[in-house]
Amino acid sequence: MLSRTADNLFWIARYMERAETMARLLEVGSRIAMLPSAHGYRNEWDSLLRASGTADGFARKYGDSVQRNIESYLFFDRDNPSSVASCITAARENGRIVRTALTTQVWDALNSAFQELRALEREPRSALELSRLTEWTMRNSALVRGAIDATLLRNGGWDFLNIGYYLERADNTARLMDVKYYVLLPRADFVGSGLDNYQWTTLLRSMSAHRAFHWAYGGEVTAAKIADFLILNRQCPRSLMTCICGVQSHLDRLAADYGRETEAQAQARALRAALEGLTVEEVFDEGLHEFLSRTIRSAADLTSTIHDSYLSGGLR
Repeated sequence: MLSRTADNLFWIARYMERAETMARLLEVGSRIAMLPSAHGYRNEWDSLLRASGTADGFARKYGDSVQRNIESYLFFDRDNPSSVASCITAARENGRIVRTALTTQVWDALNSAFQELRALEREPRSALELSRLTEWTMRNSALVRGAIDATLLRNGGWDFLNIGYYLERADNTARLMDVKYYVLLPRADFVGSGLDNYQWTTLLRSMSAHRAFHWAYGGEVTAAKIADFLILNRQCPRSLMTCICGVQSHLDRLAADYGRETEAQAQARALRAALEGLTVEEVFDEGLHEFLSRTIRSAADLTSTIHDSYLSGGLR
């Protein structure tokens, strides 16, 4: 497979997953914003901008973090490369470039999402409920992912798409958790409080993982259980462990196809081994924010290695 084609497929997946994450962040913000404010709390919407890595761009364009402006910036604003609109447009453009590598069903799902997005952009902003926008994004993301899983040949292109999905999802799971623990809790004595548990439950709901969590753990919702579920539990489809195992599995398939391994396989195995030897107590001892920041950097390093090994024409 040409590296340029592989690169476009890889980024279709990353853009679609990123669009879904922006929608989930907006849902977290809207739920948390309904809580009564208290002395010492930071602005919840400002927290989302920081976690999504878009705070500087927003501040340059809008200044103060007003909810309506943040919703527009994270969903519609083309000046924000991580907005839902920018990501879906970029995914559809990448799909157009590699149209012959996609099935009709995958292309139709991408193109339909783009056309519906244009229709949404023509509607008055005041007529668009945030819940409608977030549900629309998650539905279209699921349609594209379903078409990929149901219709694409299991060749190198399918592997690059899945590597893109898993890497983006690992990054996003870490960022969503970081919103909760590092930014939203104003003081250490809030840990274990009713507010703390409500925020954790909100996070689970925003990741569509609330019911799955109760199936897996039951009983009381605690920070330790949720951290274990979202970081170490292989049954959780969005956990860091599931994502890293997925990346390694598809990299191993590529190694078999190409007839040799690269540094990417070794790096993915090291990441998986580090997670397998970890307990949630050790994560809290290190500091959840510090652990998540380190994970985000590790995912970025692995992405860079995969790019050098497969997507830039480095593998001959």
